[in-house]
Amino acid sequence: MPVESDAELRDVLGQETIAVVGCSATPGKDAHEIPEYLREHGYEVVPVNPYADEIFGREPYDSLTEVEEEIDVVDVFRPSEEVSGIVDQVLERDDVDIVWLQLGIRDDEAGERVEESGRRFVQDHCMKVEHGRLMD
Repeated sequence: MPVESDAELRDVLGQETIAVVGCSATPGKDAHEIPEYLREHGYEVVPVNPYADEIFGREPYDSLTEVEEEIDVVDVFRPSEEVSGIVDQVLERDDVDIVWLQLGIRDDEAGERVEESGRRFVQDHCMKVEHGRLMD
């Protein structure tokens, strides 16, 4: 079952390093503003976007497989139909504990695969909204 309870969400939000797949270099877009909010609240944000040259003053990675840092959470800002492939990349890593799909993004089958691997899965929730509601 995907993470739903406030206690579980608080625990997930207690992590430190978040790789943001689909992180945008464009201010005003949710995929830029939400990771910026997370950075402002002390999270280490690792941008993943093969089409951007720089996000938050650093070069983004092209894919999760290239990320060198240890990742706690993968936050997904990509269409639902891309989630399965992103989960494939997550499952190749040993460090990722949680996959979080932003508001409006769902993939039950991919979520089952995440959970079967012993990791936690959040879908169709905004990380900024939940952080503001539960952590501030």
